[in-house]
Order: sequence, then structure tokens, then C-alpha cells
Amino acid sequence: MPLYNTQEEHLRAAIDSVLAQTYADFELLLLNDSPQNTRLAEIVAEYKDERIRFSCNERNIGITDSRNRLIEMAQGEYLAVMDHDDISLPERLAKQVAYLETHPEVGVVGARVRNMGERNNLSTYPEDAHQVKLGLMCGCVVPHSCAMIRRSVLMETGIQYESVFSPAEDYALWCRLIPHTELVNLPDVLLHYRLHDSNVSKKQADRMIAATAAVRAYAQTEYPALFCEYRQYATHDTRITFLGIPLLKITGTQHERRYLLFNHIPVARVRHTCKIYGKR
Repeated sequence: MPLYNTQEEHLRAAIDSVLAQTYADFELLLLNDSPQNTRLAEIVAEYKDERIRFSCNERNIGITDSRNRLIEMAQGEYLAVMDHDDISLPERLAKQVAYLETHPEVGVVGARVRNMGERNNLSTYPEDAHQVKLGLMCGCVVPHSCAMIRRSVLMETGIQYESVFSPAEDYALWCRLIPHTELVNLPDVLLHYRLHDSNVSKKQADRMIAATAAVRAYAQTEYPALFCEYRQYATHDTRITFLGIPLLKITGTQHERRYLLFNHIPVARVRHTCKIYGKR
């Protein structure tokens, strides 16, 4: 868990959720990347739990390098990623460890996430390993703050977080791992994700869009077979509004488009065919 000027109530809630896990054999690594903020060390020191290991960077090195340093510090077989303001549900570690123990071919396991704050909704992701890899052709479909990684996969491949893709370094990590291991998501809700104005994705919205586009371009170029299959079945939606009124929704795959008036009334369906007149 990397820390950076974390709000006290959020940090306490995050730490409490980890210490309340039904799976007790773990080390909780906390790395403060805001060294001028000495209050964080004071808060952590109040917890008298030998499983907590607190460290502080001598200077601010950024989230990507902090994540890589945490990996180097870790001694466990599995790495459970968590942000400093989220809440892991009590059975998160137990369920993810149990899955990795019985599925040696899987190197990353995520789960469903319940959002807290502006939208108290549920985020779901593809679960099947192949569907996850197809989904990575478009975006980050493994929730990072709820991911558990088999440490040996990172050690054997030398793959780590890359600052060039920050703040989408998690998406890049999953794409780098595609040829080396399987990635899945459990159907269980195992984390509450806190939405607020200081989220990195909100503060760096433009950088996030650019970084995500760069990772997506890498994935589609590096894995052309997966990208081709993704395009065959991916559904795309386009909405046309006027003065805030929904006029037309266009939805469909590469082979078919459906046109819905006012988002609901079917007005047309267009099928696309491909004719090949010669070879090159």
C-alpha cells in the first residue's frame, strides 16, 4: 500500500480492513512517498501489529517507483495490491489466495468492486481468462486496487511497473503479462473503491487518457490475433444528443449496427459484409 498525503480517516479505514482479514498470514507493507508528512508515521505507529512494516522514501519518487519498491520489499508468495484509501472486504485475501493455490496457471486475480462516494455502484469485469485478455485490447479490465499477483511471475519475467505509462501503469503491467500468465477476475465483490476529488485518475484526467491510449495502442500492436478477435465481437455504442435530449443510439459489433431512436425505439439494422475480389 503506497501512501501519499493520505487522509487520516481513509488510512485508518484501509489499514483496519486489512487487519480484519480472515486470512491472517500476511505482511502489510506501507510505503510513505510524502516524506514531509510525518503524521502518517504517527498514525501507523499506533497499530501494535507485528505484521505491519512501515517505510518512508527519502524523497518523493512517484507512484510507479514506489510500487516497484514495494514489490522488492515483499517477502510473500502473493502480492495483494491496495490503494491507501480503499477498503478490502474481510474475505478478500482468503478467496484470492485459495484461487491462486488451486490455479497455478493464473498469475493475476482480481474481483468485482463496489464504488463509494459519488456513485455507489458496482463495477464488474470479465471473469474468464481469455475474455480478460480480449478486454485488455480496449482497456484495463482487472481492477488494480483489488488485484493479487503471483510474485514469482514478476521475478521470472522481470516485468514491473513503468513510469512512461503512468498513471495507467497498472494497465500496462497487465498487458505486459499477457504472454506469460493467465489473468482472471472472481465474481465476488472483494473491495470498496473510494471515489473522491483527490483520486489520481481525477487529478490527472488528461494524463490518464493519454497513457491509456498509449497502452491500448501497444496491446493492439503487440497482440494482433487477440485484437482481431476482440474486434470481431466487441460491442460499441455511440449516442447522439441535441440540447441534452437523446436522439439516436447506435450500437453493435463490427458486423452489425442497430439504430435506436431516443435510445430505445429500433428504427434500423445494418449488416456489414466483406467481399474479396483478389489476392495480393
